[in-house]
Amino acid sequence: MPSVVLDVRQDVPLAPLSTLGVGGPARHYVEARDTETLREGLRWAAERGLPVFVLGGGSNVVIADEGFAGLVVHVRLHGIEATAAEGHVDVRAGAGEEWDPLVQLTVERGWAGLECLSGIPGRVGATPIQNVGAYGQDVSATITEVEALDLQTASTVTFSNEQCRFAYRDSRFKREDRGRYLVLAVTFRLQPGGAPAIRYAELERALADRGGAAASLPDVRQTVIAIRRRKSMVIDPGDPNRRSVGSFFMNPIVPEAARTRVQDALRAEGRTPEAEAMPSWPAGDGRVKLSAAWLIERAGIHRGYRKGNVGISTNHTLAIVNCGDGTAREVVELAREVRGRVRERFDVTLEPEPVVV
Repeated sequence: MPSVVLDVRQDVPLAPLSTLGVGGPARHYVEARDTETLREGLRWAAERGLPVFVLGGGSNVVIADEGFAGLVVHVRLHGIEATAAEGHVDVRAGAGEEWDPLVQLTVERGWAGLECLSGIPGRVGATPIQNVGAYGQDVSATITEVEALDLQTASTVTFSNEQCRFAYRDSRFKREDRGRYLVLAVTFRLQPGGAPAIRYAELERALADRGGAAASLPDVRQTVIAIRRRKSMVIDPGDPNRRSVGSFFMNPIVPEAARTRVQDALRAEGRTPEAEAMPSWPAGDGRVKLSAAWLIERAGIHRGYRKGNVGISTNHTLAIVNCGDGTAREVVELAREVRGRVRERFDVTLEPEPVVV
């Protein structure tokens, strides 16, 4: 006999559960607030030969207009525990915890390590999958353990930082083990009384504009949120650009020769890279990271560009927004247009950041 009574709902709308606000219904839906419900949901789906999709905060997904024909498991695992030892504090958070309130908690307690990741929508469980990062910080720098449920065996497993195989906006959970593991909890190692990370030029300039003494953790958090708000990268009910997944494309990491191609393309038009101030950063192994937003704009896609019921944010070129009654098909078509224009113009292929369901 099952240890829990499974409440499986039918034809549950998924669009309201995503920040983009598109997508059809879940044929079957279960809200999981404990691991027993997760296991029972997986068993229920397996008995019926149904595919399973794990939904968290809905901030990084594009759900098809047809919806999902299997079982959607909505993870609501909560709980935050802090353990202090040897000059650091380990914070373990359930996968269903909202991300930004967790960051706020760590900043208020003076624990350094997550402050630059303020204002990011979504839940804790998504952070190791995407290796979430912004303004000079990635979660891979502080994650010590990821607890997960193996969807093939229904057993629990704990991964060390090294075993997660983190890369730029990537991990084993998004790459070779995509769809195999369901994140249950994540442990972050933070530094009590540590100095904030100020490594990103835009953040450094914004803090300098504030003037005053050296920046504190709350200073950095407030400044990051202000920057994100200007770009419509926080959830604000009054912002017409609010319905998006944030950055739709990752900054491409390319061989040095690709940067040279971009520069040559600009020179062919009589524009110098110096005048264009093309941003790039070393990425190791003879590669560089280019700005996806910069490439998109130079390929002729500008802020406010609209196609049907979707468009580009008026505040940030990387965000595709639902302007009202947008559909997933329209979002995907616009994304294809953006990628095509950049590839045609610069021979650089942009990779989408959200998961397409």
